[in-house]
Amino acid sequence: MARPVISDSQRQQHLAWLLEVTDIPTAAGREWRVVEWIERWVAARPNLKLEKDASGNMVVSHREKAAASGARPVWFTAHLDHPAFVVERVVAPSVVELSFRGGVMDDYFKDARIVLVSRDGQRHKARITGATGQTEPFKYWTAELQGRADLVVGDVGVWDVGAAEVIEGNVHTQACDDLAAAAAALAAMDVLMDDASGNATLLFTRAEEIGFIGAIAAVRHGTIPREARVIALENSRSFNDSPIGGGPIVRVGDRLSVFSPTLTDAIAKRAEEIAGGSAPTASQKLSEAPSWKWQRKLMAGGACEASVFYHSGLESTCVCLPLGNYHNMADLTAVQAGTNTSPARVGREFIAVADFEGLVDLLVACGQKLADKGGMGDRLEKLWRDRSFVLG
Repeated sequence: MARPVISDSQRQQHLAWLLEVTDIPTAAGREWRVVEWIERWVAARPNLKLEKDASGNMVVSHREKAAASGARPVWFTAHLDHPAFVVERVVAPSVVELSFRGGVMDDYFKDARIVLVSRDGQRHKARITGATGQTEPFKYWTAELQGRADLVVGDVGVWDVGAAEVIEGNVHTQACDDLAAAAAALAAMDVLMDDASGNATLLFTRAEEIGFIGAIAAVRHGTIPREARVIALENSRSFNDSPIGGGPIVRVGDRLSVFSPTLTDAIAKRAEEIAGGSAPTASQKLSEAPSWKWQRKLMAGGACEASVFYHSGLESTCVCLPLGNYHNMADLTAVQAGTNTSPARVGREFIAVADFEGLVDLLVACGQKLADKGGMGDRLEKLWRDRSFVLG
């Protein structure tokens, strides 16, 4: 199978969605702005429908199209929150107390600049002035605004890092994790809904950054059918062996668990088919590598919703984008090691445009056709057929 046919105009539209969605303020339990964006997106496509489970997780599916006979349903999932602040108490017209919902090192909060967003969308600059303690599961911080603001409990605050833009082939933006994955899922659905062979369902979960709460809810509600094959989408911290620009990553597991090997292999097989071959072995030159890039890694530094779904008995795995400035923490490796020579600072997360496009390609391919098993059985059978003669 060749790379899915996606026009330049479609690619430009997908990039526009990526830039727009990843710039939307969101936090665990306060995802409503992203929810409204997706609601408008679905409403503009009469052949799609949107439903919500009892916890507000969103399911986007085809109104009419049925799965091919005997084919198991394929679900793409992504979460709608990102580590961010939520207003818990208005202390004075220019002072608020905030909870922080997500995982960021304390070093990054010292005198940090943030933006608080009121319900009407007004953005108010502020500065973190200190910590006020911790009440599980959140840490609390005070912030002083530059002026007076009409904020209320529940308003969202984000790091003051600037607007989304493309720089030298990378998208730098407020929240790739996990809104870039949500944008990729929507882009793939936009292609698949006009493809007679395409059939996939999208699940957008809430409150992942505080412990997969939306995913746990989806399992408890039975939101995902038991026969589904679940491909969780993520943005995972890039390391030397999982480089940005190296292509989307088929994850075989995270620090909590190993995912479904059968589904992982099936997705890897689709990736090889798109690429026209596998990654070079030790007996080959790098110049022999396919031009379409993808990676297969154990991402051991974090955890994702695929572990929740797999633990619940669903066949599930994860595909992710390699991410820079994970959770907006710039120079994270040095800060963690204590070798940074300047104060810790926040920055925009970033991903490669080419990796994003590759993820859309892979999702479209999986939505069109996903084998019941990976390629390992075929490889072993061929090896036996071609080489067993050496055994006499």
